[in-house]
Amino acid sequence: MQKAQDIMTKNVITATPATSVTELAQLLASHNIGGVPVLDSSDTLLGVVTESDLIDQKKKIHIPTVVTILDSVFYLENPDKMEKEMKKIAGSTVGDIYSKDPVTVEEDTFIDEIATLMAEKNVHTLPVMRGDTLVGVIGKKDIIKTLIP
Repeated sequence: MQKAQDIMTKNVITATPATSVTELAQLLASHNIGGVPVLDSSDTLLGVVTESDLIDQKKKIHIPTVVTILDSVFYLENPDKMEKEMKKIAGSTVGDIYSKDPVTVEEDTFIDEIATLMAEKNVHTLPVMRGDTLVGVIGKKDIIKTLIP
């Protein structure tokens, strides 16, 4: 059975927290990719930024539902979620919109485990690590290509 190292893209395109949202959009579009790892200046993996993070910038703000009883306000939803959405919508750099604590895999992770992770955690860009070093990335298309004989 194939492993991550067999299907990963080794020439990884990355972004930094300082990369502008416009530069990110151009990067994803010009390379026809769905997301990139975010690295700091010492090449430490900080997170992942995807097309979904860019799309979030164009969505409408969802105002939490509240109930007022005797001059008290009760939120039926977590108001912190709205604050996070507002920050993402207003973000101008990758540092404002990327997802921290990314799901990662090791080079020797089997494809069935990778597919399960992607499906269960709803992630589409998986950094491949060797210890603390980024050595590749796997996207949805990489998994789909394994289905072609």
